[in-house]
Amino acid sequence: MSPNRLASRHTAATLLGAALARPRQWSSWLWRWEARFKGVEFEGRSLFLGRPLISVSKGARIVLGDGVRIASSVRANPLACFQPSALRAMAAGARLILGRNVGISATVLCAGASIEVGEGTIMGAGAMVLDHDFHRPVGQWEWADEHQANARPVNIGRGVFVGARAIILKGVTIGDRAVIGAGAVVTHDVPAAHLAVGNPARVVPLKAGTS
Repeated sequence: MSPNRLASRHTAATLLGAALARPRQWSSWLWRWEARFKGVEFEGRSLFLGRPLISVSKGARIVLGDGVRIASSVRANPLACFQPSALRAMAAGARLILGRNVGISATVLCAGASIEVGEGTIMGAGAMVLDHDFHRPVGQWEWADEHQANARPVNIGRGVFVGARAIILKGVTIGDRAVIGAGAVVTHDVPAAHLAVGNPARVVPLKAGTS
């Protein structure tokens, strides 16, 4: 499609917004530097739209593949990012791996054991992937922080779409080209080319043409 025909589909306001978005990308180098300083490993170029929340425990790893895109600023997503993206490797030995061209927006990824996200997967605003329970009961009524003892790895395949505000919980494997519906709470495996919807999520095959 020619640039003139493409431009004709947009108003002056949307074109101005696109022009202003480019300078906002200039700060990406700063957030990449901060992430590298915190111990994040890069396997290529990543784009940071706004400042994410990142923590890497001693002995843990966060690895970002080439082309990873992390949106944290309000204007970086059509739904608006109501919070920064958060990438946490919570304990020694924890692994958080994002493959090539993964895209996340206002997404929370917290690994006590392992979270792996395959190439080309995208996650909508407010989605969460958690491989542990964060706490364990102690004493009569108290709670203690716990990131490893109750952790179970999460594996998300290639080309998966995770809808806005969906939650994927510990021990779940999601196959290639699966779709997780907005607001779904996923506690069991989702086969490749299947759709998970609802709370708790139920799994149905994707219809032809929707993958």
